[in-house]
Amino acid sequence: MQYHKASILGHERSKKAQLKLFDYTGYAMLTYTTKQDGNGFAPVGEEMLVAKMEREADAMLFLCDNDGYAKAQSKPLPKEKAEEAYKKMLNDGIAEFKGKIKTVS
Repeated sequence: MQYHKASILGHERSKKAQLKLFDYTGYAMLTYTTKQDGNGFAPVGEEMLVAKMEREADAMLFLCDNDGYAKAQSKPLPKEKAEEAYKKMLNDGIAEFKGKIKTVS
């Protein structure tokens, strides 16, 4: 797929993820919109899987596709607040992503 086409479709998917994550955390940043596959570029997947990354006293939440590409991420949150939002997302039916998260450094 051409980069431009993948980017437009991926941006739509990532924007939906950003808005959904915002509902749980009060802040969400758009991250990946495209990824590379064997044929060039592809949009991030439609799936919305929640993932969590902890560091010291903080944690960040992500909405990823099946390949672990983060489409949206929260800002660093206190672990307790992140855990509360994470559990709510799981209880609301968002599946958990358990692999390696690919995010913007």
